[in-house]
Amino acid sequence: MSTQQSLQAFSAEDVAKHGSEESLWIIIDGNVYDLSSFQNEHPGGKKILKRVAGKDASKMFWKYHSAGILKKYSPKLQIGTIGSAAAPPPALAPAPAPQKQSTAKEPFEAYGDMIPFGDPSWYQSYYSPYYNESHVALRNEVREWVESALEPNAGEWDEKKEVPPEIYHEMGRRGYLAGALGVHYPTEYTDIRPASVAPEQWDHLHEFILTDEIARAGSGGLIWNLLGGYGIGAPPVVKFATPEVKKRVLPGLLAGEKRICLCITEPDAGSDVANLTTSAKKTEDGKHYIVNGEKKWITNGIWADYFTVAVRTGKPGMNGVSLLLIEKTMPGVNVRRMDCSGMWSSGTTYVTFEDVKVPVENLIGKEDQGFKVIMTNFNHERLGIIIQANRFSRVCYEESIKYAHKRKTFGKRLIDHPVIRTKLANMAIRIEATHNWLENMIFQTCSMSEQEAMLRLGGAIAGLKAQATQTFEYCAREAAQIFGGLSYSRGGQGGKVERLYREVRAYAIPGGSEEIMLDLTMRQSIRVHQVLGAKL
Repeated sequence: MSTQQSLQAFSAEDVAKHGSEESLWIIIDGNVYDLSSFQNEHPGGKKILKRVAGKDASKMFWKYHSAGILKKYSPKLQIGTIGSAAAPPPALAPAPAPQKQSTAKEPFEAYGDMIPFGDPSWYQSYYSPYYNESHVALRNEVREWVESALEPNAGEWDEKKEVPPEIYHEMGRRGYLAGALGVHYPTEYTDIRPASVAPEQWDHLHEFILTDEIARAGSGGLIWNLLGGYGIGAPPVVKFATPEVKKRVLPGLLAGEKRICLCITEPDAGSDVANLTTSAKKTEDGKHYIVNGEKKWITNGIWADYFTVAVRTGKPGMNGVSLLLIEKTMPGVNVRRMDCSGMWSSGTTYVTFEDVKVPVENLIGKEDQGFKVIMTNFNHERLGIIIQANRFSRVCYEESIKYAHKRKTFGKRLIDHPVIRTKLANMAIRIEATHNWLENMIFQTCSMSEQEAMLRLGGAIAGLKAQATQTFEYCAREAAQIFGGLSYSRGGQGGKVERLYREVRAYAIPGGSEEIMLDLTMRQSIRVHQVLGAKL
């Protein structure tokens, strides 16, 4: 396998000498690829490769392929460049020394492809009050990993309905799991440290960047595999489990060696959490709960070692709900994979509990007060959904604007048609409005105590969740219109758009459906502002 450090410099004449089936080289955008051993693997067959053997194949390549193909195959097929040899990639910058968080005095250097609205504005040299050098360093680190290890393989993993376990382990080794809990970086439970951010600097904006960059791979199944069950199942343990349970469970979870999921939804109780029926009855000696019931649409449940489970320990309604940590090794825990229209690699699961004997020490929080614990989890869960949905909207937009610059109809490029520019503009204004509100909400969570944020921001975050998922649905539809038939077939240039269009419902419904979110926006906001002195 070639590496950037070993790439050689060639001339076009050098490449032209390798125009046979026995030795077949091509040029794409100034880079040289040896396809001699790849011919039998090429989906389009050998014949089309022979046409461009020893030549510059850029025009033909971009006619049929997206950039993701180059990212996937370059590490093993690229042997050099035209002209001067490629410089080795810069080493990862060490973690900055701890410093007081402050607003940016000057904009940061431009980063990424600089496609208008293709990245958040602070990536593109706009001023921002929110970010500092540690956020820049983390962004650069995560993007390099996503572009080299995740994005080129996301489609293949989705088809296989599983992400290699090594990728999840890498999330732990890099310190990303420890930073994705909606709380401080938990140094008391892990020795793992992020490469580019000191743990004491880690804030909610770092978690925002981490989630946003992973979402650039354009696969909801992938990001839910890595952060879905974990991001909502682990925080209650961190915040409310006993010290003994934390000490026993958290090190393995933070390292990526163990997995966890959240079990709230039931076949007959989704958004109506207060009416769940999974029961937990104490044994006569008071040392165990016996749990019976079913949970449905549980993300990552098929692989989970731990289940954070909402159960009924008391009377009907919200005041009889508790939370238990149930372990896969306990007899009576059964899981089976569910087939859904999207999110294929996320491990959506149907979980049943049959006379599962759970020690009372595994109670999370207080008995019959689990509903309060669940409520503290909602802001973090919904913000994660918002971040992902809005980046997916950007992915749909970015894929569309790139395609519009190379696809020709009626004698000119799509981007030269006013109707296409109007579609792109309507996508961009929705994305930017949502992103700016999102940045403000996350900044508030950085500035408020957790209790204040839970009380004051719940209504706004609910409304933002509805806006983000509606924006995602709009952008997926418009992108599909721009790509036409390519967005209806899996893989290829329209592969990301096709996949994301299937996953829209998985964002509009979980975490609270759009209708419930919009109602909650007003109910909770009115209640809070009456306390603050609203003149209504």
